[in-house]
Amino acid sequence: MAEAHQAVGFQFTVRPDGVDLKLSQEVIKNIYLSGVTAWKKKAILFKNGVLAGVYPASPSSWLIVVIAMMSSLYIRIDPSLGMIDSIKDNLPYRDCLSAQTRAVLSGILFATGLWLFLIYLLRYTLKVLLSYHGWIFESHGKMSTSTKVWLSLVKMFSGRRPLLYSFQASLPRLPVPSVDDTICRYLESIHPLLDNEQYNQMKILANDFRDSIAAQLQRYLMLKSWWATNYVSDWWEEYIYLRSRSPIMVNNNFYMMDLLYVTPTHRQAARAGNVVHAMLQYRRKLERGEHAPLRALGIVPMCSTQMERMFNTTRIPGIETDIVQHLTDRKHLVVYHKGRFFQLWLYTGGRHLLPSELETQFQRILNDTSEPQPGELKLAALTAGNRYILWARTRIKYFSQGVNKVSLDAIESAAFFLTLDEEPQGYDSTKTNSLDSYAKSLLHGKCYDRWFDKSFTLISYPNGKMGINVEHSWADAPVVGHMWEYVLATDCFHLGYTEEGHCKGDVNKALPHPSRLQWQFPKECQEVIKTSYVIAKQIADDVDLHSYLFTEFGKGLIKKCRTSPDAFIQLALQLAQFRDQGLFCLTYESSMTRMFRDGRTETVRSCTSEAVAFVRAMEDTSATKAQRLALFRKAADKHQHMCRLAMKGPGIDRHLFCLYIMSKHLGVDSPFLKKVLSEPWKLSTSQTPQQQLNLVDINKFPKYVGSGGGFGPVADDGYGVSYIIVGENLITFHISSKFSSPDTDSYRFGRHIQKAMLDIQALFHPENDKMVGNGEHVQLVNGKKHL
Repeated sequence: MAEAHQAVGFQFTVRPDGVDLKLSQEVIKNIYLSGVTAWKKKAILFKNGVLAGVYPASPSSWLIVVIAMMSSLYIRIDPSLGMIDSIKDNLPYRDCLSAQTRAVLSGILFATGLWLFLIYLLRYTLKVLLSYHGWIFESHGKMSTSTKVWLSLVKMFSGRRPLLYSFQASLPRLPVPSVDDTICRYLESIHPLLDNEQYNQMKILANDFRDSIAAQLQRYLMLKSWWATNYVSDWWEEYIYLRSRSPIMVNNNFYMMDLLYVTPTHRQAARAGNVVHAMLQYRRKLERGEHAPLRALGIVPMCSTQMERMFNTTRIPGIETDIVQHLTDRKHLVVYHKGRFFQLWLYTGGRHLLPSELETQFQRILNDTSEPQPGELKLAALTAGNRYILWARTRIKYFSQGVNKVSLDAIESAAFFLTLDEEPQGYDSTKTNSLDSYAKSLLHGKCYDRWFDKSFTLISYPNGKMGINVEHSWADAPVVGHMWEYVLATDCFHLGYTEEGHCKGDVNKALPHPSRLQWQFPKECQEVIKTSYVIAKQIADDVDLHSYLFTEFGKGLIKKCRTSPDAFIQLALQLAQFRDQGLFCLTYESSMTRMFRDGRTETVRSCTSEAVAFVRAMEDTSATKAQRLALFRKAADKHQHMCRLAMKGPGIDRHLFCLYIMSKHLGVDSPFLKKVLSEPWKLSTSQTPQQQLNLVDINKFPKYVGSGGGFGPVADDGYGVSYIIVGENLITFHISSKFSSPDTDSYRFGRHIQKAMLDIQALFHPENDKMVGNGEHVQLVNGKKHL
């Protein structure tokens, strides 16, 4: 075969007169260029490592300090107060050095030490400044003088042109709240959900915990917070994600969609070529630390640790716990198409494959007519089923040697996983359920055509649409959203396509063809694969997923009502929940804690007493609109305050979670903590951030907006709701539940959300809230916005 010939680097034959060795000049050239590229990469990584290591100073500042020190010594001024003379007297081999050499060397050593001390002082000062979070509680546009001064100091000590990881050493540690404060906030959060008897029982348990083992657990937790960079994150990853033995498909993984209205090309191979190339560009900048760090208000830095494991990462199943395996410098991709696995090299001649070259390679896979090997078609179902009983034991038994091990290693060491899907997906305004079908395809697909263990699986559809399925343990949605936003913007506005819809650039048809991964599965292994598929399909078939576009109004109108868009939506969800279920429930909203070192998330308990009072007023026909609006304002303010508290550090759930884990390590039992950790979240919500990079002006290009993503239901009889506030006039909701629950219906809940949004907006008529901002009145007439 031609591709086999191209893949051979050298050939030799044994002849009567000796061995005839034939070297391929092209392959030798590629090997040489690969080596040069590797050394260049090491040099760049070393340089950027030094730059990040001395930030906010710079290597040139060292030279300035040395010159200043030597100049002062030249004019016989000793700023070291005799320390340079002490260094000079204690230099090793000083008898071998001249007096002038000893003086210069001592001056340089002192200057270097002074420079390092100044770096430490700058970092410590910045860390102290970043420990202040009073600005979070100030209203937008009403910043106090002290906060303005603080922001100026942060900006001054933050240096110029920081790299991605420049601020890591300056970020403060996540503070451990006091037990009393946490218990007080916890009891406040459950008060509207319990009757008096239940509440009093919970209060007794809380007081018993406070008076018994709480102080001991808190002391050990404080000790951990001093030793570890973050007292929550390692336990959160291990006990919430990696120790779970249930299937991760639907229960753990989440998805993100493509652009909503725009498909740059309808050629599957071309779109995949551009998107994969954009991902490789992102990875290269990530490895070099060249992405700008995210900063709140454009000034306050956020932690970038989660981004380190975005590529070359796989969740490896284990008997008791999984592990997250992260590798470096992976140069291949594994592609799944029609039940076959292909390995595709991403480099040639020491460079990334061009988009046109990637398109050619993907088209070769699409044109391949070979059949799957026995057991290969549904192999990935192993990653969708039970972690221990099926996947971990099967992996040890059938994938520990031979071709199966080689092929599995190729998948688990790949940069990421790509599925070339066979069925078109995406938003179609003529089909009411098009987004639902698209969402379900991204969340679980056919249960065997995504490798759910990979950090993410990129999914390419025949009509040019894309999407990703993300394994959750290594990072949270905003981190993946950062990459996805970069990729989509680069694809559409930088790489582009020809008029025929192909990738731009020349086509190198001499590239080696992608190679099939080989498998040898005995009948017993094939039966395990089938069993895992059956389990996964039952889970997938039970997912009731509804995604819809709320187009009546968006962020622009909500802000004119002088309220937070997130608070507005969360209160609408509380109203929808009550109308759907006839009761209130424990509500989870994810909030980030990335202003702290290695921070991930904290829970905002959205169902507050203020929210309950507002919802009851909305359902009380005797309540006036003015009364409802006043209660809405109070509930929205309370919600914003709780979000700010969570971002600042003193949340409820992560503290109680860590106290519970500490109690297990110490072998002590707490009925209070056990009760808290067993409470179900019947309404789990999350907002998908957008415009983290501001690469696209959506006011100028309103069609180039994403539609967010979603996740599976957390409780068997509850809802999972993800939403993205897209620009000024669009909000996308993703609602999940289970068909097996007689109490839930995602479509019904979606209708309740829509009505709740409209009902709340109707409160903002001029007679109820006369001036809603900038002297403008906001009304909704026939579902349309009017000012």
